[in-house]
Parts: sequence; structure tokens; C-alpha cells
Amino acid sequence: MKNKFLMVLILLVSSLGLAQDNVVIITPDQDTRVITTGIPFALIATDARAAGLGDMGVATSPDAYSQFWNASKNVFSENQSGVSLSYTPYLSKLVNDIGLASLTYYNRFNENSAFGVGFRYFSLGEIESTDNSGNSTGVIKPNEFTIDASYSIRLSDQFGMGVGLRYLRSDLKIDTGNNDNTVASTFSADITGYYQSEEQAYSDFNGRWRGGFAIQNIGPKFKYDEAGIENFQPTNLRLGGGFDFIFDEYNKLGVTAEFTKLLVPTPPVRGSRFEYTDVNDNGEYDAGTDVVIDDNPNYIIDGQDNDVPFLSGIFQSFGDAPGGFKEELQEFTYALGAEYVYQDAFSLRAGYFNEHETKGARKFFALGAGFKYNVLNLDMSYLFSSSKVPSPLEGTLRFSLTFNLGAGEYDEY
Repeated sequence: MKNKFLMVLILLVSSLGLAQDNVVIITPDQDTRVITTGIPFALIATDARAAGLGDMGVATSPDAYSQFWNASKNVFSENQSGVSLSYTPYLSKLVNDIGLASLTYYNRFNENSAFGVGFRYFSLGEIESTDNSGNSTGVIKPNEFTIDASYSIRLSDQFGMGVGLRYLRSDLKIDTGNNDNTVASTFSADITGYYQSEEQAYSDFNGRWRGGFAIQNIGPKFKYDEAGIENFQPTNLRLGGGFDFIFDEYNKLGVTAEFTKLLVPTPPVRGSRFEYTDVNDNGEYDAGTDVVIDDNPNYIIDGQDNDVPFLSGIFQSFGDAPGGFKEELQEFTYALGAEYVYQDAFSLRAGYFNEHETKGARKFFALGAGFKYNVLNLDMSYLFSSSKVPSPLEGTLRFSLTFNLGAGEYDEY
């Protein structure tokens, strides 16, 4: 990101004899306003199926990873229960000890209810700590993790909702010997919903509509240390819809589109503002001559203050972008995905993910495949970056493993 500095001189001339108070604002020409949060790893797709579809999962058909995307899908599962595990290498082109692992379990214990639990662990590998003389003081292993639990209920034949609770913990701070290496932790909640229509007959095929929403990581701000600033959680809104083309009992094609927005305030445009007394009465600021009255290098020039409580931040996030409605739209990411399934045993997937250039510039294509044998599902995916900003997951092959227990217990299709 390039920062150029544009000086905007605003002279407030008041008739106060020979002395005049003036205001000068120096503002950077900000080309980007990327929204940042604490514990951002909670936004990374953990499973290969979602990754192969372009990082989506709020409106796709139910699977064992619904816990992380839309827990209300659990109550539409054909299987009574399932266990899944996955591992995603991170920055694999640079290091080999950074990665994201996950474990989930769900149980649809009757026709209308289900619960699920999940665990995600993000390891940043090993870092050798040294003192000022370069002597080793030990090896630290910074990490973050979340623990989830959810309950979902079917409100009608086609629609269900779910609620979830999450504990988030981040242990990233390096011990400097001052006993200030505190661990950041907080909690949050999810609210989700999922719609799945009955199978309908069309002229050349049957079909089924899908739709879903999720508001995730609703919770208080937190600090990484007592003296630090408060960080927003990665609160986000996910909306999606899709359609399944059912050509016959062996062939099915599902297409899905999803949109995501962080429910976190947009950083305002800030610059330096100072008032001064025009000693020379020449209408201009003269360094060394005029007297500076007040200096504020963190003055908000455009936008709204983003130092607000988390609930206020959620509502503020829909209308606080300095660029107005156009910039608000730029804060939405979107994903498009397609999944072909043959005999419920083999799947091919493709997806695309897009984020605006001024909001992070993540853009990539993804490919994936899935295999099912008895109670076992194996999924894999691969990512191709299409942005000038390389993805830390580019060229990474991801795998997920699922064990379906009580297969075919419920008839949903």
C-alpha cells in the first residue's frame, strides 16, 4: 500500500484584531481501507469441500463441516451422525510447520433436532527466542484455537435454524521477560438458518432449491495485552443460495452463490490536524513564527470513529464507509461454486472467490474432488490465485476425512 501525503490548507479567519486562529489538515491519500480483526484465522475455510467450491458453505448441502459454516444444516443430514477431521498447510511455500487443523462431530438425534461440536487449531510453528546478545532463551509455539457447540431445530419440513456458542483463544505474544505474555480469549455466538425445498419436476430434470444465512462470531471485543487496543472479533454475515439439477438417480449438479460481509466498522480516513495563531497575520502558517495551539495526528477527516462497542459496530458497519454506498458494496466478498456428483460416490468441484482490490484483493480459483466408500468420505482441493496479491494458500493441496455414522438413517432426498 502506497501512502502519499496531500496537504489541504483550511484557513478559518476570524476578526480578532491582529491574531487569527487557523486550522491545517494533512491527510494521506488512502487507496485502501482493509478491515482488520482479531483472531482472523476463524475466517479460513477448514475443509477441502468448501475450499474446492471457492470458500463457501452456508448454503451448500449438509456435510460434517456444517458446524463451521451453518450449523442449522445438521438437522437436514441424511446420516444420524458424523465425525470429520482435516488439515490445511499454511504458507507451505515458505515454511512447513504452520497449519490449520479441525475436528467436528454432529448428531441428528431425532427428525427435528441435532447438535454439533467443533475444534479448530491454528499453529504458527516454532519460533526460537533470543536475548539482546543473540543467545537462545528457548522455543515458543504460538497458536490459536476455537471450541464450538451448536444446537439446531427444524421449524418446518423445509426450514431449520441453529444457534452456536464459541470460545476463542489466542496465544501469540512472545515472552519478553517482563511477565507480560498474556493470552487473549473471548467468547461469541452464531445464529444460522437453512432452507431446502422439496424436489420439483421440471421439463428435462428435477430440481431442488437451497438457501442459507449465518451471523457468526457475535461477541465482545478483546485485548491481546492489558495495555493494548481492543480488537473486534471476525463477526460476519454470510448469505447464499443454490440449486440442484437432478438429471437422474445417478447424476446431479449443484450450483451455489454466496456473499459475505464483515460486520466490523470501516477504518475512517485519518490525518494530522493542528490549530495555530497567525502571528504575522499573513493568512499562512509560518513554521518557527506562528504558535501551534493544538496538534492532533489522529484526526478523523472522513468516516466514523470505529472505536465503538461491538454491538454498535455491527450496525455501524452497514453505513460508515468513507466512500459511501459504493464502498459499502466493495466490502462484500462473493463466491461461485459448482459440484457434480455421480452415484453419491464421486464428486468434482470448481469455485471462484472475489474480494475487492481495496479491501484485501483476495481472488482465486479452486478445484476439488471427493470420493465416498461405505462410511468414509475423502475430499481434496487445490487453489490458484488470480490476484496480484498472492494467497498464502496458493498451490496448497488440502485433504479432509469424514466418517458417516448411521448412514441413510434419514431420507431427505
